[in-house]
Amino acid sequence: MDGKWQALCRTINEGNSEAGVAEALRLLETGETPLAVFLECVEPCLADIGDRFARLETFLPELMLAADAVKAIQEELLPRLQADGSEGYGKGRVVIGTIFGDIHDIGKSIVSVLLQVNGYEVKDLGVNVPAKDLVQAAKDFDADLIGISGLMMPSLPYIRDAIALVKENPELVDRFRIMVGGGPVTREWALQAGADGYADNAVGAVTEAALLLEGRP
Repeated sequence: MDGKWQALCRTINEGNSEAGVAEALRLLETGETPLAVFLECVEPCLADIGDRFARLETFLPELMLAADAVKAIQEELLPRLQADGSEGYGKGRVVIGTIFGDIHDIGKSIVSVLLQVNGYEVKDLGVNVPAKDLVQAAKDFDADLIGISGLMMPSLPYIRDAIALVKENPELVDRFRIMVGGGPVTREWALQAGADGYADNAVGAVTEAALLLEGRP
């Protein structure tokens, strides 16, 4: 990571929300764009934290503090991100959530932000979302795409349940596309489970969403 991002990454690692927002704003004043802050600093910094968490080199309290810092940065920068977007909404409607049994929020939240920046209308259901609630929200929101995140192995059966609720229902199978992602999820598992698409990072999720919704009315 470029040295100019080190201070912001350090505030995220420390879980210092106030300092993180201040450093993000300072970077904007130097000419960096909000999108660059997320893509070149926040996302790789969080990926590193996630890797260390998986190796038991950092623990849940530190992970949650980092998540709080990122949320504070998101809240401050999101209006600027949306203002920078020239196309506005209109590419599609997306319901996104972390599946039941999983409280990991960070990666899913960044995907949500980048989808909004790229012209999608997003309803973020948060974490620990039961499969039936995810599908019901998609119906209520008249979504085109359902995004499902799962960061723990025990969450995979619940992702499969959500996919089955759509794919085994004749009234829904052609209504929604389903995209999945998260640490234990692979493209092979996603396709075997019946998902329409897969992404392993936030930028990839935006690209995959565009492919899945291409040509839809």
